[in-house]
Amino acid sequence: MPPSVPSPAEPNSGSNSGPNSTPESGQSPEQIQQLLHSENFGDRIKGINFLRTLDPDIAFKLITPLCSDNNTRVRYAAVSQVSTLGEQDKAAALDLLKNALGDDEPDVQAAAADSLGALKLTESLPDLQTLYENTPEWLVKMSVVACLGEMGDRNAFDLLASALSADNSLVVVSAIGALGELGDERALPLLLPYAKNDDWQVRHRVAQALGHFRQHEEAAQTLTLLVADESELVADTAQRVMDS
Repeated sequence: MPPSVPSPAEPNSGSNSGPNSTPESGQSPEQIQQLLHSENFGDRIKGINFLRTLDPDIAFKLITPLCSDNNTRVRYAAVSQVSTLGEQDKAAALDLLKNALGDDEPDVQAAAADSLGALKLTESLPDLQTLYENTPEWLVKMSVVACLGEMGDRNAFDLLASALSADNSLVVVSAIGALGELGDERALPLLLPYAKNDDWQVRHRVAQALGHFRQHEEAAQTLTLLVADESELVADTAQRVMDS
């Protein structure tokens, strides 16, 4: 699992505003910069959390060097925040995150994939495919698959279809969901057999995925069957999908 990142301090109740005001974190921009440059990695992580209180453009510039910090937890925290701060400069964010895909630590690689998906940086598809095919880490594979579903780029169809054959069930479940999000009709015959899977979690994800294809007769028929599933959660999800 990704390393935990300490939560920022409670926001200051003051309502100061203006270029020289103290952010809601209770830390001034100068104090945040000091934390980011601290030799203590815990301080650097706190500084990263406090970046949420700064102007996003300034925060993105400050977080950039921390994506290559010598501490894994700092890199993870920084790369994770690029998922939102990267909106300020998507070209720069793309370069940062592609580099992070090559990090030595799986947690950082997974965070990079998550951020690429959040920013919908489809240009990274070749890099994500290379990572998926070469990593032995299920967490990284699952993050790549989820990322590709979130991106919605149909060029990822073949990779997601192959992920249905993964050894790890969590990767398979993620692939089912991603194929649903992709909305490519080629996925339908691949997804339908999983509606009879012994694992209720698989059937549950299939019910969710088929919601993207409910205008197709086969999908509608399968959802009707899932409404009577022995798992209450699966049945309720199928019914909700049909009613939506």
